Amino acid sequence: MPRVLVVADEVVHGLWTEQVRAFPADLVLGAGDLPFDYLEFLSSALDCPCVFVPGNHDADLSGYTVSGGLSMQGGFPEHWPGPVGAVNADRRVVDVGGLRIAGLGGSVRYNYGPNQWTERQQARRSRRMVREASRLARRDGRGVDILLTHSPPRGTGDREDPPHRGFECLHRTVQRLRPSVLLHGHIHPHGERIGEHRLGETRVINVVGCRLFEVEHGQQAEEVHHAW
Repeated sequence: MPRVLVVADEVVHGLWTEQVRAFPADLVLGAGDLPFDYLEFLSSALDCPCVFVPGNHDADLSGYTVSGGLSMQGGFPEHWPGPVGAVNADRRVVDVGGLRIAGLGGSVRYNYGPNQWTERQQARRSRRMVREASRLARRDGRGVDILLTHSPPRGTGDREDPPHRGFECLHRTVQRLRPSVLLHGHIHPHGERIGEHRLGETRVINVVGCRLFEVEHGQQAEEVHHAW
């Protein structure tokens, strides 16, 4: 069963050392607002792929395409500012490590920084991603295993201050995709014990810092407790 290391928002310094090479993980997922070289290090040290979505404090990665090691923007070669070798799943559905992962990055718009969206904009982005998931499911019969987002759905552990409100549209997204688990960052616990939420059969889990899961396609994700 694949082991998935999920990281978001806060660097776990015990992982940013050579000792992580002994860590049992088959896939790294980044839920946003982390140094890109941290994601690169984890992927390289663990010798496994990395899939991520950008957070509201990350660089604007829109408009870039990366294929065969060549990065393009607007039809011209351009340096890729994201983590080298990682797959940006924002607004996309990707198959990596035997799992189907759908991604939506960014937060609710609260100023003019990158990767911030109004509710209407995020709903439109979500619908595009859901259509892609539906097309893939018609082709091979496989649904989405993990919905990877930066922000949570509204009312599932988010906050009342404008920068940390969750997205209402993610409720509809979960209903359509029915993933085993939604993994998100953005909401820093600050020492508070963070409970798990559910939307139907989908578990909604805050992964700020790091969490480790065993995820088998078509089955519920199970958390693996590990001494970091």
